[in-house]
Amino acid sequence: MLLTGRTLKQQGLSHHEFLILWCLTQHRGRAHTMSSLAELSRVTPSHLSRIASRLERQGWLVREQDPSDARVTIALLTEAGSLKYAQTAPGYYATLHEHVFARLTEEQAGQLGGIAALIARSLDPRAD
Repeated sequence: MLLTGRTLKQQGLSHHEFLILWCLTQHRGRAHTMSSLAELSRVTPSHLSRIASRLERQGWLVREQDPSDARVTIALLTEAGSLKYAQTAPGYYATLHEHVFARLTEEQAGQLGGIAALIARSLDPRAD
């Protein structure tokens, strides 16, 4: 797959790592609890922990204890992580468009959106 000349792998990211960076960029304060991040990204807590460790080694994410509850760990996107997402996202979305949406008619794209929403709601009733 093209990603403005480079795949996610060539950019140094797995799909799940990209998804974690995206989740953090979309949330206020660029932070999430690890448990909510695992739920949003549809990975197990142990898998998320391994992903977060890789992202930390790259300097793209840091984990801290919640000051109000030491049992909770917060994942925070770093400036470097925000930059990595910004550099990678255009190619990711171009690839998505090329391999999915460019091959569909406008009607099919609308149908796909409806189908995806239906599936998302069955997986998580809050997904409206």
